[in-house]
Amino acid sequence: MKNNEIKKEFLFEKTNYIVLLIGIAVITLGFILMSGGGSDDPAVFSEAIFDFRRIRLAPTTVLIGFGITIYAILKNPKKQ
Repeated sequence: MKNNEIKKEFLFEKTNYIVLLIGIAVITLGFILMSGGGSDDPAVFSEAIFDFRRIRLAPTTVLIGFGITIYAILKNPKKQ
């Protein structure tokens, strides 16, 4: 019998994983920015949910994070 050695390889390179983690962190930051703005009393309406941070900044941050993760997935490793 032959002793065949199985070589394990990752699907992506190290840089792909780093960029992917950065993208996930940006998405998480966007969802953190989106949170809050509610009122403590359910009978009182709070205008804070229509703040610039929750309406414009947070969704834009989430979309940028998704763009970064898509880039990390589609980035080709350098063939040597």
